[in-house]
Amino acid sequence: MESSQQDQTLASHENLRKLALEHSQYAQRLELLAQKRFLSEDEKLEEVRLKKLKLRLKDEMTQLELQVRQRHQVA
Repeated sequence: MESSQQDQTLASHENLRKLALEHSQYAQRLELLAQKRFLSEDEKLEEVRLKKLKLRLKDEMTQLELQVRQRHQVA
């Protein structure tokens, strides 16, 4: 049982790392868009899409962090 918990924790950490990397990439692209004086219609749509994706990823990361903490408290 303990090994299974450790495997789940490691998988959670790996997923968290991947989500954080993706979140960072979206943030970098948003920063580039923010530096532009004017955005095309496509860029405006991209900006909205990226902001929504970033929020979704942040929610997923928060959920994973809570799950990991709960596993550590139970163990």
